[in-house]
Amino acid sequence: MGVESPAARSTKGDLTRQRIIEKAAGVFNRRGFAGASLSELMEATGLEKGGIYRHFESKQELAEAAFDYAWEAVSAPRQRGLEEQKSSLDKLLLLVRNFVGEPPRTLSGGCPLLNTAVDSDDGNPVLRNKARAALSGWRTRIADLVRSGQRNGELLKTIDPDSVAVVMIAALEGAVMMSGLEKTREPQHIVGRHLEEYLLGLRARSKG
Repeated sequence: MGVESPAARSTKGDLTRQRIIEKAAGVFNRRGFAGASLSELMEATGLEKGGIYRHFESKQELAEAAFDYAWEAVSAPRQRGLEEQKSSLDKLLLLVRNFVGEPPRTLSGGCPLLNTAVDSDDGNPVLRNKARAALSGWRTRIADLVRSGQRNGELLKTIDPDSVAVVMIAALEGAVMMSGLEKTREPQHIVGRHLEEYLLGLRARSKG
C-alpha cells in the first residue's frame, strides 16, 4: 500500500477545513456565537469534537472563518452582472434588484452582516470588527460607484456619495429585518421600488 504524500494530506486537510467552515456557517448565522453549541456544530459537520478542533484552535477561530465565508456567500450574488452594466447608475440599480430578488439558497439564517452585528454588539469584539469591516467595504463600493457616476456626468454633482451608500444599506438591511420578522419578502420589494425611484432621481439633468 502506498504512503500518502504530504501534499495529498495537506489537500485533504484543506478540503475538510473548508467543509467544516461551510457547514458551520449556517449554524453560526442562525444561532449566533453563543447560541451555536458544540453538539450542533458536530451534527452539521458530521465530525466529533476532535475532528473539528484538529482544524481550528477554538470555536472563536471557526466562527471568524465562518463569518468570512458567509459574507462572501451572500455578497457574490449581489454583485452578479454588475460588470456587464455600462453605467454606474445601472450598476447601482442592479445592486438593489439583486438584493431584493429571490436569493439563491447559499446560506440559511438571513443576512450574516445584520445577524453578526446584533449578536456581537456586546460580547464579541473580534466578530463585531469583522462585521464593521464588511459594512465599510460595502459602503465604499456603493460610494465609489456614485463617484464614478458623478465623474462621468451621469449623476448629480451635488449629492454626497457616502450619504447615498448609507441610505441604500440602511433601507435594504432594515427591510431584511422586517422580512425576517414578518416572514414575507414584501418589505424588501417595497424598499427595492423606492430605492429605484431614489436612484433615478439622482440622474444629472441633461443640458439643452
